[in-house]
Amino acid sequence: MITFQISGHLTEFTGGRVEIELDGSYSTVGQALDRLWIEHVGLRDRVLNELGEVRPHVNVFVNSQTVRRDQALQTEIEGDTEICIMPAVSGGCSEYQLWLLFTPRKARLKSVR
Repeated sequence: MITFQISGHLTEFTGGRVEIELDGSYSTVGQALDRLWIEHVGLRDRVLNELGEVRPHVNVFVNSQTVRRDQALQTEIEGDTEICIMPAVSGGCSEYQLWLLFTPRKARLKSVR
């Protein structure tokens, strides 16, 4: 299963959803995104440019690891994977925001219990 974490203004194109789960098996981030675009067509043009590359102001994280923009679509994935799509933010952020961003979802759930 692929879990997409969508943040910032991008949720306007997911019907307000910040988490989207997709069943299926995908080999790369690009393949998983192609499936996401089927359900949320408007999101594609906010994440990818007209050449099909990740836009400079969008960050992609796979299992809480930063992925280089030019390698994001080709990044291999397997099994349960979390893909976070986040618009670039200028300025500072709190420790809590960093914790949310870089702590895998399952670990966050365990720490709350």
